[in-house]
Amino acid sequence: MPPSAPPVLHWFLPTGGDGRDPGGVTAVQGRTSAATRRRADVDYLVQVARAAERAGFERLLTPVGLGCVDPWVLTPALAALTERIGFLVAFRAGLAQPTLIAQQADTFRRLYGDRIALNVVTGGDPAEQRAYGDHLPKDERYARSGELMHVVSELLAGRQVDTDGPHVRVTGARLHEPTLAAPVPLYFGGASPAAEDVAARHADVQLLWGEPPAAVAERIARLRAKAALHGRAPRFGLRLHVITRDTSDEAWREADRILAGLDPEAVRASQERFARMDSTGQARMTALHGGSADRLTVAPNLWAGIGLVREGAGTALVGSHDEVAARLWEYRRLGIDEFVLSGYPHLEEAYRVGEEVAPRLRALAEDEAGDGTATAATATAAEPVPSEGAAA
Repeated sequence: MPPSAPPVLHWFLPTGGDGRDPGGVTAVQGRTSAATRRRADVDYLVQVARAAERAGFERLLTPVGLGCVDPWVLTPALAALTERIGFLVAFRAGLAQPTLIAQQADTFRRLYGDRIALNVVTGGDPAEQRAYGDHLPKDERYARSGELMHVVSELLAGRQVDTDGPHVRVTGARLHEPTLAAPVPLYFGGASPAAEDVAARHADVQLLWGEPPAAVAERIARLRAKAALHGRAPRFGLRLHVITRDTSDEAWREADRILAGLDPEAVRASQERFARMDSTGQARMTALHGGSADRLTVAPNLWAGIGLVREGAGTALVGSHDEVAARLWEYRRLGIDEFVLSGYPHLEEAYRVGEEVAPRLRALAEDEAGDGTATAATATAAEPVPSEGAAA
């Protein structure tokens, strides 16, 4: 049976700066002033957090990397200045010991309730990892992530941990009076076989990047099968940008504007850096467009232009509000339970997506729950209507 409940929607916190145009997020790289006109200070980021809260989003993803402010310092400040919205706090596995991470997460939920989840980031850019002092090869980094996730989960569940693994060794670890009423789910991303093995054993939510539906369906099926071998059934999340407007033409004109504003030298430098990474997910993102601005529409309404300069999630759903909602619902029917969305600038687009796309998603869920058929929105979103510059 296809799912009939609407997916959970999260928003992205631009902790490296914000603007009307995309730019790099986590690694050491130059960024255009257009991508960072709005500084990542508390005054601006609390505006984004309050907008996302008011628009109905569940959590805010805070990225981690040398290009961002530190999530553990920032998110408690924002939690104190908001009322309900949660935080999906990213951290680099291996840069801190798991007992300390569990203690930090438990302190957060002790102060702010069930408003924290953890996004475990293994790291896919060897240059940035070395800058942090981490010199482990890729598969060992994932093995370390798995060991760490096990310890963190056990500690947050109130259990004592003694483990002597290849990468994580703790003895007699236990949190003092942990806040057990508020579970802390672990989100995890990674597309390599080593990453998927870790996800199958330890992730509560496996995060994917916005590939075409067939590729997402294939990954969900494989991950479900791997997790079932361990008696587990994780949820699935999808990380996407959104360019949504009242009409499809308006949305594609905005995609054209973004594309026209990309500095060719920035595109070239970004693609060279992406090619040096050892991230399978990044390689899959890059393969969608091959570094070329001539073939960016990679599936109906799915545009890969942002990935020309931005590492990580590089695709956006582009279209009218009805089209974007219909495409999100297609992913929902494939098994995506949660979406982590973003748009430029993140303040204004939080309202736009929350006010225009979210109600349409709920309507699609209600329609399917009622009689199992799609609404008119699905029928009218069969093909994108790109403008000339954005189509491929």
